[in-house]
Amino acid sequence: MEDRRILTAEESVYDLDRHIGLIAREFREGFEAVDRIKKPAVTIFGSARVREGDPPYEQARATAHRFAELGWSVVTGGGPGVMEAANRGAKEGGGLSVGFNIQLPHEQRSNPYLDISLTFRHFYVRKTMFVKAAEGFVVFPGGFGTVDELFEALTLIQTGKVLHFPVVLFDTDYWGELLDWVRGELLADGMISPDDLDLLYTTDDVDEVLARVAECYERRCADTPAAPAKADAE
Repeated sequence: MEDRRILTAEESVYDLDRHIGLIAREFREGFEAVDRIKKPAVTIFGSARVREGDPPYEQARATAHRFAELGWSVVTGGGPGVMEAANRGAKEGGGLSVGFNIQLPHEQRSNPYLDISLTFRHFYVRKTMFVKAAEGFVVFPGGFGTVDELFEALTLIQTGKVLHFPVVLFDTDYWGELLDWVRGELLADGMISPDDLDLLYTTDDVDEVLARVAECYERRCADTPAAPAKADAE
């Protein structure tokens, strides 16, 4: 695994030069893939562990189907679970289906519903493409990886590194305790600003997801960078 080797302290100058070259090439391949995506596009995150018939699977499938019917491309992590559901829904809705997968110690297979597929070695390159391709983020129930992607997006928005895209959390019950913690601890202790809470929107309704993301796109609300409430991302 390239990431494991890069994160060790025992590398020669030759190894470092080689890894820098690999990373640069991977960024280029990612940018070229993003250029092939028909705009607008939405990135959908969620667990790889859910299966067909599970509520998050079917909800993600329905959401992506509706986006596709509106002419949106759908971008996911390209694997199973919610990712498969969203790509499947996009295909069923006649839209462009994109998967940005990742090499893992136990290989994460690509799902069979992809029009554009690219597998990355490095998480940070993959995350860049999720953001670069998207006009909005829809986050379904998931684990560490999903929460990582969620907070990475929020940090980039909060600090003004990317345009102010809508971030929609699907399933108010699932995300409720996390948001209670954000309000009760982060906000109460002054670790975030009240305006930061406006970056998050929760719903259980597919129509509200589409309205939130599509309305923002139509109003070009993403054309104005978010004003950073603070200078750092701590």
